[in-house]
Amino acid sequence: MRTTLTLDDDIAAKLQAESRRSGRSFRDVVNEALRHGLVANKPLPTRRPFKVVARDLGARRPGLNFDSVADLLEQVEGPWYR
Repeated sequence: MRTTLTLDDDIAAKLQAESRRSGRSFRDVVNEALRHGLVANKPLPTRRPFKVVARDLGARRPGLNFDSVADLLEQVEGPWYR
């Protein structure tokens, strides 16, 4: 299909530079840019939200504190856990 487009100067310069860089015709570069732009604007499919399910880990050992992971690792594995 033949049509006339009015491009902003900065867009035309970028398209011409890409045409020179790639050795492809200006028309091919414009068509590829339009295809990519049209695909990028499609809405993403909706997904179900990710939910974390908490599990009971049972009774903890006396003296262990779960407030700080670093402290807990040091208590369980010793000072060389890193």
